[in-house]
Amino acid sequence: MQSLLQFDRSFFRLINGQWQNPFFDWLMPWLRNSNLWVPLYLFMLLFVIINYKKNAGWFILFAVLTVILSDFISSTLIKPNFFRLRPCNDPSLAGSIHILVGYRPQSSSFTSSHAVNHFALATYLYLTLKKQFGKKMLWWFAWAFAIAYAQVYVGVHYPLDVICGAFIGILIGYLPGQLVNKRYILT
Repeated sequence: MQSLLQFDRSFFRLINGQWQNPFFDWLMPWLRNSNLWVPLYLFMLLFVIINYKKNAGWFILFAVLTVILSDFISSTLIKPNFFRLRPCNDPSLAGSIHILVGYRPQSSSFTSSHAVNHFALATYLYLTLKKQFGKKMLWWFAWAFAIAYAQVYVGVHYPLDVICGAFIGILIGYLPGQLVNKRYILT
């Protein structure tokens, strides 16, 4: 376990230190900001309402429930029971990391709720819309990965926090995605 945590810290230093550049220093704080994605969420809402009239309500309800469930599991069940100091608050890393956010979250670093929530939503969207749009729906995972990567880049999470968050999010998004596919035909 100790060697895994040491690898995690080394990988964090690589992403947060050696792979830093001025463009990403500007981009990554924006990328992880939920307000940036409001237009995308509104577009998806309108898209679903317009294209899936009959089942749009169910699709939206299950999407919202997926995010609520993923946030509850990450923030309320996991974080308080698996406390891990965030890299931005770790005294042993002070002065050696780039903190690119204006605040230092005090909650547990494990798991990244950003990663859990976005991978849960990406999985749900992929499973429910892949019949109509095919492999194009894999872009949702690239979107979730970019947000999770930004969490490490800006200094608020370790890589294992977002990797485990991604796996948990995928598991959470799978059930409602499959349920919508079985009960509600999106046409």
